[in-house]
Amino acid sequence: MTNTTHFGYKTVNEDEKVKEVAKVFHSVAAKYDVMNDLMSGGLHRLWKTFTIANAAVRPGMKVLDIAGGTGDLAKAFAKQAGPTGEVWLTDINESMLRVGRDRLLNKGLVTPTLLCDAEKLPFPDNYFDRVSVAFGLRNMTHKDQALSEMRRVLKPGGKLLVLEFSKVAEPLQKPYDVYSFSVLPWLGKRIANDSESYRYLAESIRMHPDQETLKTMMQAAGLERVQYYNLTAGVAALHTGIKL
Repeated sequence: MTNTTHFGYKTVNEDEKVKEVAKVFHSVAAKYDVMNDLMSGGLHRLWKTFTIANAAVRPGMKVLDIAGGTGDLAKAFAKQAGPTGEVWLTDINESMLRVGRDRLLNKGLVTPTLLCDAEKLPFPDNYFDRVSVAFGLRNMTHKDQALSEMRRVLKPGGKLLVLEFSKVAEPLQKPYDVYSFSVLPWLGKRIANDSESYRYLAESIRMHPDQETLKTMMQAAGLERVQYYNLTAGVAALHTGIKL
């Protein structure tokens, strides 16, 4: 019997979701950063800067950036970890990974890149000092399995950072819905020639666990000292947890 899951508001077979998410990111990869700047008014850069500061990567650390996309976090981590460190940029989508890899190379940063599934990480136990995932957990079919894998590859004392869209504060919900379901698809059509991928983005945000639910999921995966920071009234949230 085939298991089902959600792709935005649609119910699909799990295998089908993987393919549909891949199509979305193959489609938007070339315009990904331009669209992020337009959609968030540049706020995504501040959210990532906050995440990088919370990671507190030091020289010599080993860092895994999951669903690293165009490489914003990996670039910062590679500079902080320095030549004695080890920073991996990974993504399940080849188009996104190519963009991220090329961007790092253009900055003179030669760091390993790997096409891999976050639910089956090809790394040994207790290997990384930091694991990050920014705007990627939302698209994973088995989020609980992915979180368990992230904890597995962390060293004792290591830190997981999950930056993701979340549940916006109540007074902003109606205008945020109008923006998400009207403006975003319009921008997607005009800039990336793809309105449906950005309609999926809006739907996937609504289907993603809220702040407290994700905190509980991280605790269930075995992480300790789990906390979260609401960013821009909950439009996004950074969750952190420690492996003890």
